[in-house]
Amino acid sequence: MRTRTKAWVGLLLIGGFGLFLTSCDKAKDPEPADENELITTVSLTFTEQGGGSPQTFTFRDPDGDGGQAPTRFDNISLKANTTYTLTIALLDESKSPAKNLTTEVQEKRDEHLFVYTATPATLLTYTYGDRDSRNFPVGLTGTARTGAVGTGKLNVRLRHQPPVNGVAVKNGTVAPGSDDVNINFNLTVN
Repeated sequence: MRTRTKAWVGLLLIGGFGLFLTSCDKAKDPEPADENELITTVSLTFTEQGGGSPQTFTFRDPDGDGGQAPTRFDNISLKANTTYTLTIALLDESKSPAKNLTTEVQEKRDEHLFVYTATPATLLTYTYGDRDSRNFPVGLTGTARTGAVGTGKLNVRLRHQPPVNGVAVKNGTVAPGSDDVNINFNLTVN
């Protein structure tokens, strides 16, 4: 009887030790998801190259997507046939004090891409002024060149493109990842 008990105890110890070793294998644990940030405020600052005062246009939605309507949504008005330096600032104002997400995007620039698209395309073209560590565009700063007089939209998207299973997916295109921001400003070029 004792031999049988010892055998069972031995098997339990071996099985338990094997289970312990398997549960400690970190390579099999999935990586935690790199979640999208809550961005409540987006400010675009256009500064005319060669002089001129900066103009800032802001979108503010304090409770984030859904819920209440945005409390501020400026219309962008720019001069025709003019070159501007464009910078963007992001905040999460649902926290107190507000969290500066521009800094976070800068720190994680290998995982983020801003895309600026004017409709119609003749209203404004954008050229990236910053790059990540793999030489892909980021879009925290760049050059915006307006075209002829007209009205339309300026779509501003921030693509969140974190690595998948430890492999970088950002490739300089809009395809990988998901939207942190996707808003349409009214745009007037006059």
